[in-house]
Amino acid sequence: MIKDMVLTSSITPLGTLESYIYITNIWPMLTNIEEKELSEKLFYHSDIEAAKKLILSHLRFVVHVAKHYSGYGLQLADLIQEGNIGLMKAVRRFNPEIGVRLVSFAVHWIKAEIHEYVLRNWRIVKVATTKAQRKLFFNLRKAKQRLGWFNQEEINMVARELGVSTKDVKEMESRMSAQDMTFDFPIKNNIKNNRSLNSIYFLQDKKSNFAYDIEKKNWKDYISNKLSNAILKLDQRSRKIIYSRWLNKNENKTTLQELANYYGISAERVRQLEKNAMKKLRLSIEHY
Repeated sequence: MIKDMVLTSSITPLGTLESYIYITNIWPMLTNIEEKELSEKLFYHSDIEAAKKLILSHLRFVVHVAKHYSGYGLQLADLIQEGNIGLMKAVRRFNPEIGVRLVSFAVHWIKAEIHEYVLRNWRIVKVATTKAQRKLFFNLRKAKQRLGWFNQEEINMVARELGVSTKDVKEMESRMSAQDMTFDFPIKNNIKNNRSLNSIYFLQDKKSNFAYDIEKKNWKDYISNKLSNAILKLDQRSRKIIYSRWLNKNENKTTLQELANYYGISAERVRQLEKNAMKKLRLSIEHY
């Protein structure tokens, strides 16, 4: 087996999708007994090596499932990668005592990850958000491959088969038929210096002032650092008073009487401590 993997470099370039698929196909499949032994090691003893062998022996199955989703215009390598994530989640959750093979358990996790990836990337705007819409999205595509185009009778038939309304079928067909339009489309008959002009070149943002925004943020960070360093120079009690009175994230700041009760002193004494702390902060910030 190792010799076969080494020979892969002479058949397909290393690092390509073809070489990856080749290696997944020559990796040995597990027998029922081997799979159960590895699953028990992982489930009961958290054996990482057992998890690795379970994953590697099922990579070919992920490739097989991912190829069924290649018609959505997405890269097969990305679909396989998402399917591998589902496989790893399945391996981590697989209980060898349930009496089924890992492949039967993992298929749902693999498809779930691929479905999420397809829905996130098939269109700029999501075409399906609810559970019913997702089911309709994947099943409607299969129906359209069979029917080619829809008339009212075919819409009614698909709605009955999938258990949804005809309105949902029409809406999903419309979403799937729509195409994403690029904002940066070229303007016809406008060529300058042998370069086509795009509409984005003519757009102006007259309200934004990036230099001011950056300067404002830098100044805010600078002041915040000065204040933080100045507070650290106060004693613990004064620091607590300043935080409670002026830097409390809650809307209602702590009262003088509440702090007086906490420290067992008078409210007037707390006011004096607060005044002295503020004076120290001011001096510290000015000389920072």
